[in-house]
Amino acid sequence: MVTINDISIAIIALIRVGVVFRFIYCMVRLESAEEERTQYKKRAKNTILFYIIAESVWQIKAIIFFYYGA
Repeated sequence: MVTINDISIAIIALIRVGVVFRFIYCMVRLESAEEERTQYKKRAKNTILFYIIAESVWQIKAIIFFYYGA
């Protein structure tokens, strides 16, 4: 039986893998596309920002569950 905890662990893993691949893609494109350099810098920055926010959400969820004993 799949629990909510198993699903959240799977989603966290997918987010981490997706962010790593997106960041690598942006860095590769940054090296090859001279005229689109600023665009890929911004995309890489937004990828890192998304990762920070996504990890923060899961940490806040863990704190709330710990605090309320759920």
